[in-house]
Amino acid sequence: MKIYSFKNDYSVGAHPNILKALCESNDTLQQGYGDDEYSLYAAKLIREKLGASDAGIYLVSGGTQANLTVISSILKPYQSVISAASGHINHHETGAIEATGHRIEALSTLDGKLSPMLIQSYLTSVMEIHMRMPKLVYISNSTEIGTHYTKLELVALWEFCQENNLYLFLDGARLASGLNAGDIKFSDLAKYTDVFYIGGTKNGALLGEAIVINNPLLREDFGYNLKMRGALLAKGRLLGIQFIELFKNDLYFEIGAHLNRTAAELSEGIKKLGYELSIDSKTNQIFPVFPNSVIAELEQKYDFYVWEHLVGEKAVVRLVTNWAISNQIVQQFIADLAQCHSQQIN
Repeated sequence: MKIYSFKNDYSVGAHPNILKALCESNDTLQQGYGDDEYSLYAAKLIREKLGASDAGIYLVSGGTQANLTVISSILKPYQSVISAASGHINHHETGAIEATGHRIEALSTLDGKLSPMLIQSYLTSVMEIHMRMPKLVYISNSTEIGTHYTKLELVALWEFCQENNLYLFLDGARLASGLNAGDIKFSDLAKYTDVFYIGGTKNGALLGEAIVINNPLLREDFGYNLKMRGALLAKGRLLGIQFIELFKNDLYFEIGAHLNRTAAELSEGIKKLGYELSIDSKTNQIFPVFPNSVIAELEQKYDFYVWEHLVGEKAVVRLVTNWAISNQIVQQFIADLAQCHSQQIN
């Protein structure tokens, strides 16, 4: 049996506070489909943390469901969504967006982030009437390759979208890590996006994401789309309870700090042994470059993804920390890597 899995940040279960709250509330009778007292209170808490009393809060089960429901609700049949080529909707959602009839305009970017210049370059190539109408810009924080947006970058994108009649949608599957890594405040998301979602699945919950719609025009009839897409859970209380626990005492942000702190310790230990990181990441996804022989040795004890094969018998691997990882596991991995390194140079 392997010591640990660095494959993702959802292999481990839920934070103990959440499990305790779920058990303690188990015998209470509640309304269904998000009208339970827990879901309503969770929405109130999120609005308070955002400083946005009129934000629309909608709890769903997963990230792909959040992306699918939001994008299919916003776009008209002839409109498309702009995304980084590495974006989750483009690479890891089995054509969910395309299945709704909407094209993803995938733009190549080395750091996984979009910029006004990059989007403008694409917009100039669009021929009105005869081509799809770009209407929505999709970004992730943190991105799918571990990078994060700064506030300056987010504000620049927001202003560009406003000037060009585009909506801005932020995927927050790893939002706790993304916020902790940079200078964007939680409350900034209410000011500089039309829609975003708060990831729970990868941030200590059993499951669940909270869609936040800031633009009042996009809230109209959104509940109908939730129901039609199978996103409106009868036992919505299961989601509400979890988001109460994540936000009532700022547990969500504590988890983000833990994710990044343990990833930073892992990165530092790897670099001290002389190995490089292929991406400058301050979040909980790191991408070291190891010789194939070292990877083979590490795979005897740990699970992780080989991200990209390189020339010279080397490859990039992805290591992801989760809410429950201990410093002991981090140090054990570094010690095992050191042993592999020693064997290699001898």
